[in-house]
Amino acid sequence: MLLDQAANMTNIIAAQIIKVFYPFVIAKTETGAYLKLNLSTNEQRDPLFWDELRSILQAKLWVPIGKHYHQLLDNGWLAESTS
Repeated sequence: MLLDQAANMTNIIAAQIIKVFYPFVIAKTETGAYLKLNLSTNEQRDPLFWDELRSILQAKLWVPIGKHYHQLLDNGWLAESTS
């Protein structure tokens, strides 16, 4: 089980949102790499989503991003349950 959780954590990148301008979101990783986030159609159309991204930008929070698809992860930093 622990190996499965470790494998899931390797698919997560920690990043800070540094630029929010419709329809783009740019993030900077811990290693200094810049990523353009891939947003779903629903995310692009949701005004509340854009307000929240601006709040995250102002607070300078670190967010979890999927390593391969560069998408925000909805389950945050939580590892899968072991039960």
